[in-house]
Amino acid sequence: MTKICKWYNCCPIKIFVEEGKISQEWEEKYCLIGNKACQRYQLEEKGIYHPDNMLPNGKIIKMKN
Repeated sequence: MTKICKWYNCCPIKIFVEEGKISQEWEEKYCLIGNKACQRYQLEEKGIYHPDNMLPNGKIIKMKN
């Protein structure tokens, strides 16, 4: 049984994958298995701001329109 991240449905990573802006690999390695090593998850849990364009590994990327 997979454990999807509790933030998945409101996470920009989900949208970026759906729009083809980033690889589905990000969802597979973090979102769909509830990987709490995700930097976005950790910051969200602490109520700390993080930009939408931050990947689960903490890297900030430039988004193409």
